Amino acid sequence: MQYLRLKKKKDFLKVLKAGKRAHCRSLSVIYFPSDAVKMAVCVGKKYGKSVKRNRIKRLLREAFRSVQGSVSPACSFLLIPKEAEEYSYAAFRRDILCILNKEKLLEDKGNAAHKGKCPLPKA
Repeated sequence: MQYLRLKKKKDFLKVLKAGKRAHCRSLSVIYFPSDAVKMAVCVGKKYGKSVKRNRIKRLLREAFRSVQGSVSPACSFLLIPKEAEEYSYAAFRRDILCILNKEKLLEDKGNAAHKGKCPLPKA
């Protein structure tokens, strides 16, 4: 199953204005119910030059693609990474699973992909 991409400005604005926000260590996710699983990544110029921004986008897309099959209600997702020195696929995948689990957006397939509490730092 392939996810669809959010491309139109009106879709972005709908998710930004009416969507629910969830945060984890390395990224924030804004989601809104829709007819299919859709995803977009927002990486601005503050993250670095184009090479670094494109790498962040590739990592986020792949991390989302690996878990999107277990998203139970169809939603539109907007993924926004937090600024860091280094970015990794494992951290993004862990935090996407954490957020989906925390917001109860994962299907229960018997073998849960992410058990336990989310590894949020104490504030």
